[in-house]
Amino acid sequence: MTGFPDLYFRVRDNGAVVFRVDGENRDRRLEFDQIAVVNTNRGDFKVLGDHILTDAERDTITGWMNARLDLLAVRQMDDIHRAIDQINITSHWVQSKATDAQLEQVTEELLIAMHDLRSNLVRKKADRATKG
Repeated sequence: MTGFPDLYFRVRDNGAVVFRVDGENRDRRLEFDQIAVVNTNRGDFKVLGDHILTDAERDTITGWMNARLDLLAVRQMDDIHRAIDQINITSHWVQSKATDAQLEQVTEELLIAMHDLRSNLVRKKADRATKG
């Protein structure tokens, strides 16, 4: 079987499980051999069992981890921009569409969340101002 990558990364919450892909066995079935675990929170990976990584495997895992961290950073900023849009949409809803009963359900939680966000933003802005 050709065309399959040598390594397969099964993404999970904090990284991935890395498998060596074997398609050249006698049954001609695609088999996965688990060889490592990547932790994107720590920015590292661990080899599993007795497996010894080749330089190519090590390079592939490191390259995948770096690309994954870049992708997660882009997604995080996209989520923040979506949150800004959602805050604006919520503000418009409060001003023009919300009923008293609906506002009663969400006002306290929104005020606490916005206070927490504002406090953190102001503190971080002050920290940047004193550094710069």
